[in-house]
Amino acid sequence: MDIREKLMSLPKTPGVYLMKNAEGKIIYVGKALALKNRVSSYFGGTRKDAKTAALVAETADFDYILTETEIEALILECNMIKRYSPYYNILLRDDKHYPYIRIDMNEKFPRVCVTRRIENDGARYFGPYIAAHILHDMLETVNKVFPIRLCKKDIDGRKRSRPCLNHELGRCLAPCAGKVSEYEYKRMVCEVEEFLSGRYKGLKKQLEDDMGTASEKLEYEKAAAARDRLRALEKLFEKQKAGFPDLNDKDVFAVYKRGDEAVVQGLFVRRGELNHTERFFISCAGEIEGKVLSHMLGQYYSSVSGVAKQICVNTEPFERPLIEQWLTEKRGSKVALHVPQKGANKKLVEMALSNAKEALDRRLLRLQREYDTTKGALKDLAQILGMQNGIDRMECYDVSNTQGTDSVASMAVFRGGMPEKKSYRRFKIKSVQGADDFASINEVITRRFRRALKGEQGFEELPSLVIVDGGKGQLSAAYDALASLGLEDTVPLLSLAKREEEVFVTGRSEPVVLDKSSHALGLLMRIRDEAHRFAVTYHRGLRLKNVEDSVLLKIPHIGAVRAKALLSHFDTMGDIRAARFDEILQVPGMDERSAQAVVDYFEADTDNQA
Repeated sequence: MDIREKLMSLPKTPGVYLMKNAEGKIIYVGKALALKNRVSSYFGGTRKDAKTAALVAETADFDYILTETEIEALILECNMIKRYSPYYNILLRDDKHYPYIRIDMNEKFPRVCVTRRIENDGARYFGPYIAAHILHDMLETVNKVFPIRLCKKDIDGRKRSRPCLNHELGRCLAPCAGKVSEYEYKRMVCEVEEFLSGRYKGLKKQLEDDMGTASEKLEYEKAAAARDRLRALEKLFEKQKAGFPDLNDKDVFAVYKRGDEAVVQGLFVRRGELNHTERFFISCAGEIEGKVLSHMLGQYYSSVSGVAKQICVNTEPFERPLIEQWLTEKRGSKVALHVPQKGANKKLVEMALSNAKEALDRRLLRLQREYDTTKGALKDLAQILGMQNGIDRMECYDVSNTQGTDSVASMAVFRGGMPEKKSYRRFKIKSVQGADDFASINEVITRRFRRALKGEQGFEELPSLVIVDGGKGQLSAAYDALASLGLEDTVPLLSLAKREEEVFVTGRSEPVVLDKSSHALGLLMRIRDEAHRFAVTYHRGLRLKNVEDSVLLKIPHIGAVRAKALLSHFDTMGDIRAARFDEILQVPGMDERSAQAVVDYFEADTDNQA
């Protein structure tokens, strides 16, 4: 699918997008609150810095993964970057270093501070914190839960000073005033390190015990302080659970089926990180989702070496005990397949299912669009033309020349509504002098079908339909050629006129009216444009070979190099003749003097003809 088409079908939901180059390699990973808006911004007309412009120029395709929230997208983005190390994620960072929390236990009364550089100084570093709001939440919780000093004083324990307001508010133990020993203070800092390392359970239990003990002693202020610290801790827990909580190694699969098509979305968790996804499309006529999932699991685990201990799915797979036994033997230890009903695993399965639904809906939309513009268009066209046998192979012919010289013709071939470029052919017009499109069409049709009657390789197959670029005159010339070979009743024929996109068929004086937005007309226009492109490309090559004979060399200040540049830039001599001064000036190698000379030459030539 073309990138522009994929952009149109993007959802406005949170997720992670993966930019890929022509080889399919991931070159950039990003997150978005609204995927459609964010990804579309890369391909819009807005001005971009050099690095982003280079990324867009190299991007040949993109994929994406839907998430429930932006925080999920953030975590998944970080994991994907760590997994794939995309080139432009490093390049676009502009030497930006993500922040860390630093604690130096070599100090007598350590502080909790933020730094962007890790040094080999014996301190402990926690991070990196990719998003500023996560760092802010972490520091805010540390300050609420632990009465650790925030000041930058150099405290050695000998010199005493008056405690600050934070001590009065219960937010600092005031080591500056000797209110706490170095041992007690560092014991609390060790709890901070445990907290920053993600080990919360012990701290939570300690706070609950402190609150209970203070209440029993009727020390309600201490109990309230412990309660507030506990609430701050629980608030942070909830924010972190918005990501992917408690993720051990596991594989997650969700199957989604519509009609005869199904997709299975896999999410693969390793070392606590969701860092890999795969998607499997399956044709499943008449099969239920459980059988589809069972078939996919068998195919997938037959081709990989590792099996996770836990496999979460959205529906019960067919022959589940047998699959579990096989996977257990493959792993060498117990493997459990289950459908989670709540908690983190349920959330992961829902995420996989959401991505599966979106992927299949997008695929079915693309397949329908492809059918409508190819086989569906052929069916409509055959019905309009009254062709009982349908249409498969279409051939379209176009003629190109420069003021009657270097006349060539092209034959573009579509099969099933799609280009079949291996069957394209090109012809040099041999028997026609000057610019005579009718005679040229007659010659090329005669040559092509004479070869078919002789059974020559590459020409032996007769088309379902022949199209010629032009109006009634071209149609008549092509019909005469077929009639001369006795094929006028064998090969259906029509012409397509450019100006009004009118369709003419033999035996009718009036054109066949096709809706301008119909897929049938769109198909005829595509094959016509393809034949024109192929003819012009061939003709341009001949012009460049014969540039020494070009009329352009008669123009002052135009030599062989500039003549070649003009012939390469414009499709035909008619285009050069009609070009404006500013359009000619854009051609590489042209300056104002030479561009004006071209304009003046053709204006004078037009005046002489008048």
